[in-house]
Amino acid sequence: MTRASRFSFLAVVTIAAAGTTHASGQEAETQKGIALAELATLAGVIVLAQVRDTDYVYRREFPVAGSAFLRVLIPYKASQPMDIIEVYEAGLHAHECYFPTPTVFEEGRRYLLFLQEDAEKPGRYRGLPQGCALDILVAQDNSYVLRLPVTGIELTDSLDAYRQSFEFSDSYAVETDESLNPQQREALMAGAWIMPRGMEYLYTSGVSLSVVRQLMRTGNQHQ
Repeated sequence: MTRASRFSFLAVVTIAAAGTTHASGQEAETQKGIALAELATLAGVIVLAQVRDTDYVYRREFPVAGSAFLRVLIPYKASQPMDIIEVYEAGLHAHECYFPTPTVFEEGRRYLLFLQEDAEKPGRYRGLPQGCALDILVAQDNSYVLRLPVTGIELTDSLDAYRQSFEFSDSYAVETDESLNPQQREALMAGAWIMPRGMEYLYTSGVSLSVVRQLMRTGNQHQ
């Protein structure tokens, strides 16, 4: 899946209307959003991980079933040591848990994952009903940052209070006219979430992962 198609799954209208939160849910309870602390309670596994590969079945260029394999960078909540984690998804729905596949020339995207073990296959994991992944970028000081605006899970946390400006060294902090349509670009520009640089657009802000960790309040903290 391309970066553009990944973004197109997400309702950009909510970015302009709701600032740092993103409403992609259709179910009544998930449309209300969820706090990071509640996500941390519901999830059996919380890890910072980077996509290595995927094994998906595609229809019309979109994944409809299969697994992603991610390298665990930091385990925040886990019952056992993890190196590679398999995340399975099937079907198309509001909070589907598919990941873009990096090419041989790219490093994989990084995500903060909220997962439950798959009841049908121990050792394999699936996303929560509210969503499974938040985009994480690497700043120039090599720290991890939750990218704003948040997409993937509608959060009720007031992240504006923790918003900071960052310069990112991450290739996924860059968008182009090909990866964003005009509506998406205008919404992100209006919120000062991106800034132009030549023919590209750079993400400008986020929330330090150390702050996100505090908001999760898991008690199993690493940095």
